[in-house]
Amino acid sequence: MHAITFDTLEYTEQLKAAGVPEEQAKGHAKALAMVIKQVDTRTDEQAAKHDRQAEELFASLAEKNEKQVQSRLDGLATRQEMDYRFADLKRDIETTKAELQKEIALAKVTTVQWTAGMFAAQTALILGALFATGRVGQPAAQQPVYQPPVQEMRQPAPLPAPQVPPAGSSPAQPVR
Repeated sequence: MHAITFDTLEYTEQLKAAGVPEEQAKGHAKALAMVIKQVDTRTDEQAAKHDRQAEELFASLAEKNEKQVQSRLDGLATRQEMDYRFADLKRDIETTKAELQKEIALAKVTTVQWTAGMFAAQTALILGALFATGRVGQPAAQQPVYQPPVQEMRQPAPLPAPQVPPAGSSPAQPVR
């Protein structure tokens, strides 16, 4: 426990410096010292009470635990029986450990398979969407430019010149 320290002389001097008459300042200091002493005594009593309660609780828990341990020890007839139970527990632990390792390995494989399957499905979905829109392998579409229809403005081809048969040839023979 610790005691609360209170300097009555310093308190009296501070009151006097604040304008309180000396007799009143001494009376205030004595009254405050008595209150502090009572609070300190009560605090010590409460702390001692809490300590006693904690000790009683600890003692009751220790007694209860001792009885539980003793009843468990009474249940174990021999060292041989304890060794047998220990061996059973050890075997159960090893079996459980092996089963858990198998389950963990299976879970790893399943996770990898699921991840690979999801990757393949997403890739197929994206490629399918691109092919469906017809944009794979084609340049980006450009805005069409409006061009009015063109009219041909060619002049008719000149007529072939008439062929004149050479002199002395008969008109029935074609010219070659």
